[in-house]
Amino acid sequence: MRAQAVRVEEAVGMVLSHDITKIVRGEFKGPAFKKGHVIAAEDVPELLKLGKEQIYVLELDKDDVHEDEAGVRLGRAVAGPGVTCSPPRESRVNLFAARTGLLKIDVAALEAINSLPDVILSTLPNNTPVTEGDMLAGTKVIPLVVKEEVVKAVEEICALRGGVIRVEPYQALDVGIIVTGGEVYNGRIKDTFGPVLKEKVESFGSRVLEIRYAPDDARFIARLIGETIAAGSQMVLVSGGMSVDPDDVTPRGIRLSGARVEKYGAPVLPGAMFLLAYRDGVPVIGMPACGMYFRTTILDLVLPRLLAGERLTSRDIVALAHGGLCRSCPECRYPRCSFGLSGSGPRVTANGVT
Repeated sequence: MRAQAVRVEEAVGMVLSHDITKIVRGEFKGPAFKKGHVIAAEDVPELLKLGKEQIYVLELDKDDVHEDEAGVRLGRAVAGPGVTCSPPRESRVNLFAARTGLLKIDVAALEAINSLPDVILSTLPNNTPVTEGDMLAGTKVIPLVVKEEVVKAVEEICALRGGVIRVEPYQALDVGIIVTGGEVYNGRIKDTFGPVLKEKVESFGSRVLEIRYAPDDARFIARLIGETIAAGSQMVLVSGGMSVDPDDVTPRGIRLSGARVEKYGAPVLPGAMFLLAYRDGVPVIGMPACGMYFRTTILDLVLPRLLAGERLTSRDIVALAHGGLCRSCPECRYPRCSFGLSGSGPRVTANGVT
């Protein structure tokens, strides 16, 4: 790339290296042509009217890529399934959700791209629930032109990964809910937990097959879990009885059902007494009482990922610790906040980053 002063008539196809201002008395003052504009034949008469018989332009080398072309190529490279790109504006290309679902970011690829010279890619946090039309990311190049080898390096990183940014659609599952507690089972109080869980499940497009009730009896709870799965439930939520009190037997009931516990206890507040287990591939969730009176809890972090088809492990639950503290804001703005959105990148262990 070379900067030089040339006659306007000879500048067609070259890149303007500075803004050219237009002033109309009492009406307008601003750039008629912006830095980085590729001069076209039809621009020549207007430039002459602005008193520009010669201008400073950038002449591109064969291996130079103009910022707008580079921006388009970067956007196309990083966009995976469920993602669309905007047209470039001063090389910036925005990426948007083409469908409602769970945003997935290849964090290692994201860091590899941003380690290259002259290009940037900025995203929302991994595992953010998004709706169609949400902005997910922005990418651009820093200078007016960038070397072809840099753009190709981004494209190669993305080709190996199948895109860096994607939106996984939620699966429509049949879900069973079991509400525990003798006070509800015996009709002494009205169930207020089941409807809360039902509303949350249905907000993701899944269906609640039934809400069943159990006393504080581990074997009774275990039997209901088995019956609920046998009736077709692809996920089971068991609410209440998750603390360490002697009559809180839900964790024992989940184990007696034959489900293998992946993690009991989570580094998330609210949601510390959360339990995740699997029985024959069916997630069985022990949901503590916080889910009844807090609007946003660990369930809001885990449920979208399970409905997007992930099989979560103990390690995934542990990773929620970073960002796992809810601020309990008077007006909840989740997921447009820090809650739960920092625990999904590269993990640092005693032996380094994994």
